[in-house]
Amino acid sequence: MHTAQNLIKGYRRKRIIISLMVALIVLLLTFGLRFISQRDLNQLRIDAYARHAVDSFDKILMPIAGKRHELVSLVGQPCDNVHLPLRKQAAAMQTLRSIALVKSGVLYCSSVFGDRDVVLRQRQLSLPDPQPRLLLATDETLLKNSPILIQWYPASQDGEDGVMLTINIHLLSSLLLEPQEPIIRRVVVSVGHRYYSESQGISDTFRLADDEQMVTRQSELFPFSISVTTPGAGMLALEDLPSQAPLAVILALLLSSVAWIATAGRLSFTREIIHGMAQREFELYCQPQLDTRSQQCTGVEILLRWKNPRLGWISPEVFIPVAERENLIAPLTRYVFVETIRQIDYFPADPQFHISINVASSHFLQGVLLRDVNQYWFTAHPKQQLVLEVTERDSLQGVDYRLVRELHRKGVRLAIDDFGTGNSALSWLEQLRPDILKIDKSFTNAIGTDAVNSTVTDIIISLGQRLNIELVAEGVETPQQAHYLRLHGVHVLQGYLYAKPMPLAEFPHWLAGGTPPPKEHNGHVLPVIL
Repeated sequence: MHTAQNLIKGYRRKRIIISLMVALIVLLLTFGLRFISQRDLNQLRIDAYARHAVDSFDKILMPIAGKRHELVSLVGQPCDNVHLPLRKQAAAMQTLRSIALVKSGVLYCSSVFGDRDVVLRQRQLSLPDPQPRLLLATDETLLKNSPILIQWYPASQDGEDGVMLTINIHLLSSLLLEPQEPIIRRVVVSVGHRYYSESQGISDTFRLADDEQMVTRQSELFPFSISVTTPGAGMLALEDLPSQAPLAVILALLLSSVAWIATAGRLSFTREIIHGMAQREFELYCQPQLDTRSQQCTGVEILLRWKNPRLGWISPEVFIPVAERENLIAPLTRYVFVETIRQIDYFPADPQFHISINVASSHFLQGVLLRDVNQYWFTAHPKQQLVLEVTERDSLQGVDYRLVRELHRKGVRLAIDDFGTGNSALSWLEQLRPDILKIDKSFTNAIGTDAVNSTVTDIIISLGQRLNIELVAEGVETPQQAHYLRLHGVHVLQGYLYAKPMPLAEFPHWLAGGTPPPKEHNGHVLPVIL
């Protein structure tokens, strides 16, 4: 059986778990989304850099290509005649280091040195060539061993005549291919099977570090490509994640707080009670009350039992206090009225047979109880007499005597339950003017002992007899208790000695004196002690 403390702890634990799960999910989602977003942004930046580098090189080479025919027309003319035009063209295109004219494989005129007589193949093994060529090479004339980019345009079908333009690739690299740490580590220009990078110069091979990735973009206009090395868009995004921690933590705290507030209603014992009423999980039990003088069952007390499909059996000592605290006791009482009327045929249709239903003192306020009795009880016109039992342990405030008088006028009898256990017994007698006093089982259990409760029991009996109020003893479990109470004038007894609480459907069988109800329903018949 659950206790209120365990149930509350259980629900609190569920709420904590849900809030922590929400916080964890928010953290994961925030980090995940930020990672994906930053990774995609990094990839866009890497691609944009590579495309921009290719476009920049294209813009350098396009003016040179535009001067191709003009320069080719100068091949074969005497150097004295063309030297000045060559110098002007080289000066106009600042990226050019020099322009050289080649005739029959011999470099005979240079924009820098003027007349020359150099076999071109001795300087550049792959030139001359019948096809236009773009080459990575090292300078052997002006700045020896410095990297250059050579653009070759043939001027004859055999390729022995042509124009050779030398481009200062180191200068271009410094201006256009500056790495952007940490996204871009190195920039590599690839022409044919040779590579140029500012850090390594010109080489025939290019190696990536273990933690590097390469992104390559090919020019659509010229036979070169540009590659950039990077730690990788994903790795960069991962390294950036710690900077997103404050945002992730703030969102996690915010949404977990929302989850904590949102689950206050859904994950609470109060909601379980409301759900239990809606799904009719509460079952009515009854415990017979016997008149020892007639040896007859004169009535029953209706008791509420709850077998929660999610939590199992829950004691009334757990859910009744919670219902009172959360203002759900009146709805529970209405539930009992409705279910009792629905199953009223299980009880004898006799005005002398009473049905006792427990009500809270708060239900009396502002006439709510009277309206509920009229609506849920008297509209069904039951034959049985209604007894309303008010627990004395509750505070009784603001009870209108006119309400009490109207209940009496309608034939409703009032009983004070657990009489003597509270601290305002006399005020209760004055305000309620009860028809019945129910002696609490704690006093019944004290019969035959020297305990103070035994003396209080005698006082309660004497008080009831002097005020001409009917007495009912609860919790009668032994023949000795029954004998003592009968001897002292208490004739209506209720307790395990006669019958334990049983489902309403089994009451007719018990009343007929047949086979006792199954053991788990705690119902059986014992002879009345005279």
